[in-house]
Amino acid sequence: MKYDVKDISLASKGKLRIEWAARSMPVLELIRERFQKEKPLKGVRLGACLHVTTETANLMLTLKAGGAECYLAASNPLSTQDDVAASLVKDYGIPTFAVKGEDNKRYYRHINTVLDAKVNLTMDDGADLVSMIHSKRRDLVSDLYGGTEETTTGVIRLRSLEKRKLLLFPIIAVNDAETKHFFDNRYGTGQSTLDGIIRATNILLAGSTVVVCGYGWCGRGVANKARGMGAHVIVTEVDPLKALEAVMDGFQAMPIKDAAKVGNVFVTVTGDINVIRKEHYPLMKDGAILANSGHFNAEIEIPALEKLAAKRRFIRDFVEEFTLRGGKKIFLLAEGRLINLAAAEGHPASVMDMSFANQALSAEHMVKEGHRLEHRVYGVPEAIDKEIARLKLKAMNIKIDTLTEEQKKYLASWEMGT
Repeated sequence: MKYDVKDISLASKGKLRIEWAARSMPVLELIRERFQKEKPLKGVRLGACLHVTTETANLMLTLKAGGAECYLAASNPLSTQDDVAASLVKDYGIPTFAVKGEDNKRYYRHINTVLDAKVNLTMDDGADLVSMIHSKRRDLVSDLYGGTEETTTGVIRLRSLEKRKLLLFPIIAVNDAETKHFFDNRYGTGQSTLDGIIRATNILLAGSTVVVCGYGWCGRGVANKARGMGAHVIVTEVDPLKALEAVMDGFQAMPIKDAAKVGNVFVTVTGDINVIRKEHYPLMKDGAILANSGHFNAEIEIPALEKLAAKRRFIRDFVEEFTLRGGKKIFLLAEGRLINLAAAEGHPASVMDMSFANQALSAEHMVKEGHRLEHRVYGVPEAIDKEIARLKLKAMNIKIDTLTEEQKKYLASWEMGT
């Protein structure tokens, strides 16, 4: 079996951590039990480009239980948990190509190695597999059922392809599922982003000013968790509705050029490029900390910061100090990459349980229905979304009401109004 991991001897530690995460992923376990019996993915060669974490490992085991032949590459050079990658290879026989800290050349070699398996179903976190197929590996298209996409950033890229009528096969936007973005993006990103910042810096958030760039579901989560830890939170936005919502939620909203002057910690969660730019660095306080929790390291204009710096050095793990001319220091965390996965362990397993349940069931749906679908980006079928919510409530031993026949009739009628 081909693979590329940092150290295969780390497998025993990784296996224990995978088992620990599984305890908090009951929905995925229920799906795995069904998949084991029904084998809905039998004969499918599945190529995944995801963050190689304990939670992802449990998703891979579920897909393998369903009969899929899985190949896994990292979706970010700094997000890999090396012990997990080793365990996937040694203990579970899943070809894995991921090394924390890999350079771009190795990163894209890993993606191409996964595609070399002639996969017929893709599973992306950032759309790098799909982008590679569209740009350099079009020979694979004829064998593809379709794919799934995990992130806001990836969905943006895919909708761009669809809008230009360039998308070559159907994709399910797992990120758009309500059991994904309402929970994973808000609660998962909110907690894990602050976890990464604190692990990297050991700063006290209480009393500090945290600037959250973007008020989508991820931004909402980060802002609320920061406030919960005692920080004063400022939100920057370009969407007037989201800015208004932030204000109504009790946050201060202002342009980034004004926030740059008062912030202590800056977190970008927009999915866009150069949100914090060259004109903002001279405005910042000495000691300002910059972190990104969007998928790509493009939200902070790092080349501009490098040009402004008279000196730079790593002062802690994942903390690079840039000394500007004049002596002001700005600290960039994790090379501007995903702080929650680079410096911490990513989202808690209990929230990834729903996200990866969406991935597993969407993969099953794509295998069954992909040949009938147009080359478009689809939402997760509502029935899957609701089933995952039902299973999660069941796992939490929570019961809810059901409509009476009278209530169903009332909701379906127009005569019974006033």
